[in-house]
Amino acid sequence: MTREEKATVIEDLTAQLANSSSIYLADISGLNAGVTSDLRRAAFKANIKLAVVKNTLLAKAMEASDKEFGELPEVLKGNTSLMFSDVANAPAKLIKNFRKKSEKPLLKGAFVEEAIYIGDENLDALVSIKSKEEMIGEIIGLLQSPAKNVISGLKSGGGKLAGILKTLSEK
Repeated sequence: MTREEKATVIEDLTAQLANSSSIYLADISGLNAGVTSDLRRAAFKANIKLAVVKNTLLAKAMEASDKEFGELPEVLKGNTSLMFSDVANAPAKLIKNFRKKSEKPLLKGAFVEEAIYIGDENLDALVSIKSKEEMIGEIIGLLQSPAKNVISGLKSGGGKLAGILKTLSEK
């Protein structure tokens, strides 16, 4: 790979790092071609961009990026695959579901909404992160709940009051 090609790859990676709020680093070494194809297919269906990158180029792209990756460049050893997603927990769910069939991929680290997670033991915490849409749905549900209670109380109370008035008027 020439110096110009490396510079182009670093620029592309820097742009992708800047445009993504969720970046996962995983180890997929040891997977055969068929299993790797299945992983790529599953990533495509989940709207996750999966790429295998050279560690040195990714480290240089992280340095050139405006984001603070903290300890994440330190995990760039061995084979590294990079996962980009708009939904924060989608790559974690993909890794967890894929592990039901295989022991890999292993999570090396993740950068999710300015938070850094290092190590495979954080996979369950990453799976439980709620997406923006899920959080908005929960907030709307919580905001609607008191209003629904008041309206249902008024409706039922109005029916009871009308029943009491009708009974009193008949007597």
